[in-house]
Amino acid sequence: MATLTIGNVSVENGILLAPLEDVTELPFRVMCKRLGADIVYTEFISSDGLVHDARRSLEKLRLADEEHPVAIQIFGGNLDVMKEAALMAEGAGPDFIDINCGCWVKNVVARNSGAALLKDPPMMAKMTKTLVDTVKLPVTVKTRLGWDKDNIVIVEVAKLLEQAGAAALTVHCRTRDMGHAGDADWTWIEKIKREVSIPVILNGDVTTVQDVAEAFAKTGCDAVMIGRGAIGNPFIFRRAKMFLATGVVPPEPCAEERIKVCLEHLKLTIAHKPERRAILEFRKFYAGYLRGLYTSAPVKQDIQQLLSYNEIEERLHRYIEFLAEREKVQTHEIEQI
Repeated sequence: MATLTIGNVSVENGILLAPLEDVTELPFRVMCKRLGADIVYTEFISSDGLVHDARRSLEKLRLADEEHPVAIQIFGGNLDVMKEAALMAEGAGPDFIDINCGCWVKNVVARNSGAALLKDPPMMAKMTKTLVDTVKLPVTVKTRLGWDKDNIVIVEVAKLLEQAGAAALTVHCRTRDMGHAGDADWTWIEKIKREVSIPVILNGDVTTVQDVAEAFAKTGCDAVMIGRGAIGNPFIFRRAKMFLATGVVPPEPCAEERIKVCLEHLKLTIAHKPERRAILEFRKFYAGYLRGLYTSAPVKQDIQQLLSYNEIEERLHRYIEFLAEREKVQTHEIEQI
């Protein structure tokens, strides 16, 4: 059994929610915690945005009591700005602070932050050491294997980060130039584990409960982090825990539970921001919640046109009634055979 310890936080067979821009806002983090996530991460937050009081960046610092343990992730390329941002993040009350050294998108990399730091491992280590010396909380780092396939530097990076005082390292097992394309190369986790003693968390291509078990079994990682596989599917954390405990793949949640959780998530989102904005931004989650359900495509099309919670709730309840009636008919037909 793998044990992940970061500061005062300790979890066994830890399954973590990855930081995802425009996804891991407070309501979604709370839903994932309720459904089994051991540690959740905020969206990445711009250090420049925090220091210059940008509303969107400051909003991301909001935490709820029930989501602990929770990490606030920040990014930036200026050490002084990162120091100030780290102190602001610490003041929000997370359990630890994570540095994003893996974001591959151009507008982040262009500012010498995110995955750009893979081109300069000593600078990544210096930034980590600066934050370790600045805040009282543990400081962790999330990064990638390297800039491209010809410049895989993760083992060197891991050693430098350990020396700098990082409390843990999360590795998305792709290079920067891969983005989300291609296959994540988990074999690097075992290589890193041989060289450092700090916890190493695996990220990349973990989308099923079987992936979670395989990641632990094949790599010796200290924890597994799930990102895109959790969008509209917070059930994956609970189901993965059940699979690890029993070796039996648990059934997918029924339609009624999926829709109940979807509406609960939407209601939390509306409580977190104005209703119209919340509903528009929530559309990204419907595909996950409805995936695989009978004739769900037209239902998804319908609710994406609605702009009030009551209308969405009524449409989804009608869909549940339709599915229940269909099941009754099928059961009756079977009984007649």
